Amino acid sequence: MTQNAPDFVDMLDACRESAVHLEMRDIYGMDDEMEGFERWKREGRREDWDDRDSWWHPFYQAIANATARGVLVRRARVVSTPVTEYIRYEHEGTQGNIIAGEHVRWLPRRQATDIAFPGNDFWLFDDRIVRINHFSGDGQMIDEEVTEAPEVAKLCSSAFEAVWERAIPHDDFRI
Repeated sequence: MTQNAPDFVDMLDACRESAVHLEMRDIYGMDDEMEGFERWKREGRREDWDDRDSWWHPFYQAIANATARGVLVRRARVVSTPVTEYIRYEHEGTQGNIIAGEHVRWLPRRQATDIAFPGNDFWLFDDRIVRINHFSGDGQMIDEEVTEAPEVAKLCSSAFEAVWERAIPHDDFRI
């Protein structure tokens, strides 16, 4: 993984207006994600959303801090349908993102054919700083890259907004 990429939380803390995240994979294989996914497959989700201490972690706190400062945080997920078992798990766990203050929408991949996408998932901060996530074929995070190249920021912004316009709000997306 890139060692010189700024810490995500530091980037979010520096954000002043907007942070958007576009996810385009049907499975993520990062170790911490897979542990929760395997437990979900065995036992089902057991979060008590009213007991924040049982599931809240630093990522959610960073989102909550940003939204409290007035930063609009949005996440859009482009997914294949029927969805994978992993996306079912992710959909169920999205309640934590919502509670933290994110706005989340879902777009079935077949409705995205005419959208020009960057090749990777990304975060875009204040429409100018892009944090690109590079994954292996099995969903392991292998590298992160940060760029302020205007043409990259423009492509990422355009792709995200096109998805957001068509996507289904989390509460209305049925899997």
